[in-house]
Amino acid sequence: MDKLKETDLYAPVKTFLQGQGYEVKGEVGAVDVMGLRKGDDPVIVELKTGFSLSLFHQGIQRQAVSDDVYICVPRGKGRAFQAALKRNLALCRRLRLGLLTVRLRDGLIEAHCDPVPFRPAKSKVRRGKLLREFQRRVGDPNSGGQTRVGLVTAYRQDAILCAAYLAHNGACKGAVVARATGVAVATRIMAADHYGWFERVSVGIYQVTPKGREGVTVYGAPQGV
Repeated sequence: MDKLKETDLYAPVKTFLQGQGYEVKGEVGAVDVMGLRKGDDPVIVELKTGFSLSLFHQGIQRQAVSDDVYICVPRGKGRAFQAALKRNLALCRRLRLGLLTVRLRDGLIEAHCDPVPFRPAKSKVRRGKLLREFQRRVGDPNSGGQTRVGLVTAYRQDAILCAAYLAHNGACKGAVVARATGVAVATRIMAADHYGWFERVSVGIYQVTPKGREGVTVYGAPQGV
């Protein structure tokens, strides 16, 4: 089987644009495909055999010539291509680029998005979650850009408070730990035991595990506990 070439995409794209009334020519200056229709901006299509950073760079450069710029790749099969399509479709929308795919077996063109202004929808839920985490977190225990492993979240800080209290005072009722530490959900945190730091010794009473003591040492016991 011959290796796929960008020129394999040209004929289907040309036919597609001609069907919409454009006069189409290839390799006009630095442009892969250019279509002209009376009264409209030029339509520019950049061809590549797959998604790549250089394809997006080319598309952005062509926006200096026309607002109607598309990138075009062959349509693949399977979940991997669908995932790549979804990721790159979101990027195209943000960059105000159109996206075409070509099904090579029959030349079918699918336009996944057009180059129109993008206004991202804001998520009040995500915004609220970030603001709550920011406000609950004590100090600035993490370096920006670090991996998620071992990240000190507000939840982890509350767990450290509970573990430190138990390490100092021994097994206690959850309500006692909550009052002493100010962590209102202390019982819930100890019962869930996401870090393996707590052990229930009887109904409503918890003690710290060796792993929990280690966690207090690693992350540091809060002052006053």
